[in-house]
Amino acid sequence: MSQKRIFRQFLKQKLLTKNRLVILNEDTFEEIFSLRLTLMNVFVVATIGTGLIIFITTYIIAFTPLREFIPGYSSSKLKKEATELALKSDSLALAIKKNDAYLASIKKILTGDLEFAKFNKDSILAADAVDVSNIDMSPKEADLRLREQVAQEDKYNIFEKAKSKASLVLFPPAKGSITQKYNTKTKHFAVDLALAKNTPIKAIIGGTVLFSDWTPNSGNVIILRHNNGFISAYKNTATLTKNLGDVVKTGEVIALAGLSGQESTGIHLHFELWKDGYSIDPTQFIDFE
Repeated sequence: MSQKRIFRQFLKQKLLTKNRLVILNEDTFEEIFSLRLTLMNVFVVATIGTGLIIFITTYIIAFTPLREFIPGYSSSKLKKEATELALKSDSLALAIKKNDAYLASIKKILTGDLEFAKFNKDSILAADAVDVSNIDMSPKEADLRLREQVAQEDKYNIFEKAKSKASLVLFPPAKGSITQKYNTKTKHFAVDLALAKNTPIKAIIGGTVLFSDWTPNSGNVIILRHNNGFISAYKNTATLTKNLGDVVKTGEVIALAGLSGQESTGIHLHFELWKDGYSIDPTQFIDFE
């Protein structure tokens, strides 16, 4: 008989040999519990128990909230809150950036430290010089046919109504004589109006008050922000009737004419009009007289 076969028989005998596990009372040696076991049974039970423990631990870590208490695992709620905070911080950073841009623009308006832009009277867009000498402006055959067709339709259309093409109408802040015109050469980016004392000064169009306070050079100043990037400034007034953040309507009284500020030489209104950070000649849009 080979040694290998002898070893197998010995191992089989050890694994399958029945043993008895007995629990006795220490004082009376009375048998309390007994169990017949083999090494094979112990091995199988231990293997199954170990597998169950591993399975239960893996399930707890992967599918239950208890994994949050294990070092190295983060909470799903914490991840969600962190994502929301990151989005809010980005939104706040963008809002702060916009507010800083507005404040910088207002500061430049108050100090007059801005460049000017020339604008067409028929448009709020900057005028660009375009060479049209080499462009063929003669109508094509299709254009002529379309013109004739439109002319025939308009000739007999009795229901046509005239429509205003103006998309923006600005009302004068006050009626008065212009004592100093808009002049970019002298850096006078405004129109000065001679007014009687306590003349009501009105908003040229609806908007929101960006600034309403006293300044050393310009006296009582109120600045309005309007749609389409317009900003209007009213300086050297006697009193202000609106505060920061107020919403005003077109033609609503926002101040009273008077004499205030070191640069003021008489009762007048110093009026400025701005578009996208550039000064505009107010007389191109407003009839003051």
